[in-house]
Amino acid sequence: MKTKMNEDKAVDIIVYILLALTGIVTLYPFYYTILCSFNDGLDLMKGGIYFWPRKFTLSNYELFIGDSDWRHAFFISIARTLTGTILCTGFTSMFSYALSRNNLMFKKAYRFLVVFTMYFSGGLIPYYVLLRGLGLLNTFWVYVIPGMVNAFFVMTGINFFSSIPESMIEAAKIDGAREIQVLLKVVLPVSKPFLATLSLFAAVGQWNSWLDSAYYVRDINLQTLSYKMMTTINQTLATSANAEAAGQISQANTATSFTVQATAMAVSMIPIMCVYPFLQKYFVQGMMIGAVKE
Repeated sequence: MKTKMNEDKAVDIIVYILLALTGIVTLYPFYYTILCSFNDGLDLMKGGIYFWPRKFTLSNYELFIGDSDWRHAFFISIARTLTGTILCTGFTSMFSYALSRNNLMFKKAYRFLVVFTMYFSGGLIPYYVLLRGLGLLNTFWVYVIPGMVNAFFVMTGINFFSSIPESMIEAAKIDGAREIQVLLKVVLPVSKPFLATLSLFAAVGQWNSWLDSAYYVRDINLQTLSYKMMTTINQTLATSANAEAAGQISQANTATSFTVQATAMAVSMIPIMCVYPFLQKYFVQGMMIGAVKE
């Protein structure tokens, strides 16, 4: 018995060590990004900074906040994330609830179309032509309208809403509630795990997205924070002209293009880090939706 207990302890120690190493390897890049954002840019170029700022400064954040382009891109990202998350959560929930009802006509055909769109797409050019025909190109709504319904979460929502007892819905209908009232007052209040998981994934997807800004938007006033970070990094690495410009900025503000990028990345992580703790208690339960059938 003692030998078995000692073996269990040894296994636990090994597991904890592996988990600690995995956590360090995973979290250190984020910590290093924040570290660089608080360090003097010229001093950072010397290297040798690993655990704390050698020359602490807030000039990187002052430069970031003072740059109207970065500031505007940040607000555009916030606007698209809030709007896109609300619309995606609302329309995906309504669509999946409708497909979960047994009395819906052509339910199998609708489900087939949803599954079909998960595996096949029309391609980039037809999609571009469609957006142009709808008048969405070079507008803010090109960020949110195409993602109002998430096919994967529609299938997940169908499984979740189907698990809600039919007696609850029937009781509401007997009391005179219409379908929309049943959805808003009966179904959604008991669907917090699904709604929290859907909202979190939709928000992260909207916040990190930059391809739509690159392909479908030409107006610089509609550029998102993710797209601006991507273009800044690519321009800095690709052209010597940008490198010289970055050098001029460094001399004047003791900031380099890398420290400004690190500052932008640190700022971009803050909203998601603030939202996640409030949704964490629903997240695990929401991820298990449809995974186990009794």
